[in-house]
Amino acid sequence: MTLKHFAPVALLLLVTCSLQARVKRGSWGTMDDGRPIALYTLEDGHIRVQLTDYGARIVSIEAPDREGQRTDVVLGFHNAAQYLADPKAYFGATIGRYANRLAGGTFEIDGQTWHVPINNNANAMHGGPEGFSRKLWKGKANGKGSVEFTLLSPDGEMGFPGALTVHVRYTLMGGSLRIDYTATTSRATVINLTNHTYFNLGGEASGNVLDEELQLNADRYTPIGTGLIPTGEVLRVDQTPFDFRAMTPIGRRMGGHHAQLDLAGGYDHNFVLQPAGGKLRRAAEVFDPGSGRTLQVSTTEPAVQFYSGNFLNGSVKGYSGKPYEKHAGFCLETQHYPDSPHHANFPTTTLRPGEVFRSTTVFTFGIRPR
Repeated sequence: MTLKHFAPVALLLLVTCSLQARVKRGSWGTMDDGRPIALYTLEDGHIRVQLTDYGARIVSIEAPDREGQRTDVVLGFHNAAQYLADPKAYFGATIGRYANRLAGGTFEIDGQTWHVPINNNANAMHGGPEGFSRKLWKGKANGKGSVEFTLLSPDGEMGFPGALTVHVRYTLMGGSLRIDYTATTSRATVINLTNHTYFNLGGEASGNVLDEELQLNADRYTPIGTGLIPTGEVLRVDQTPFDFRAMTPIGRRMGGHHAQLDLAGGYDHNFVLQPAGGKLRRAAEVFDPGSGRTLQVSTTEPAVQFYSGNFLNGSVKGYSGKPYEKHAGFCLETQHYPDSPHHANFPTTTLRPGEVFRSTTVFTFGIRPR
């Protein structure tokens, strides 16, 4: 069996503590068919993380600010019923089989065309209307500060070929939360997995993120066209609003009516990371001046989707009871390029029998003093 490195996806929250996390499991409601939903709480004395088997998702991450006050820094809901009621509630979820967009909901493998139900204008997004974010995974705490979620996606589910077995393992240790993905298939298929956590380093209910500062280790990006589908071009970021190679406030260049930003209502673009041969390397860093919190993102993936929460519109209320308005959070979704099957110049997302998909991404929280 060969190993296929599409690049790992793991979440690493690296702070000052070195204790192995305690893991607790509790009940968190039921699916519509009565199956129980579990909530896992991981805590190492510094960082507190909550996970659920519904969508193999991150529900909560509490991290301290420069004053030592611990606050939730991700968007989400208090109970499972709210996630179940909103089919587009991707907050914190594992996304698959194919994260991001597939033009027309189609792709081709070895001369055969496959169809995924469309759920985003004329395209398929995040694996179709019943993607991995809508599935109840099998969860297991292993006693080493980690929880592993397993899902068997049947051959033909949402139009994708091959029975796909997916494992997503979250580990909290020493203040770091790590997510490792592995997958195998019974038949040639396409796969693109990510995590869709919305961050707000000022705190979940603190307003928009436009003053938070972002740095991306990317000198190229893939521009989009109609339906936010990549055009196939890979352009340099020089002299554009997409140049985040130095720390820049997220909202600084969003009011200039750049055609790409107008299309998406802000940033919703794939940034091409510096090649690393499948090794873990830093992709991004974010700093919130108000709280002093920092977030570093490392990954083995070739790209990251920076999304500035453009489609949040105040219709959803989170933990605090306050509505999530536009730009209330940002996502840094480590990934392969969107719509890769339609662009021969993009890295392949095809997985074949006998290969193992492996991916890891690391989110590291810290504090910058005044």
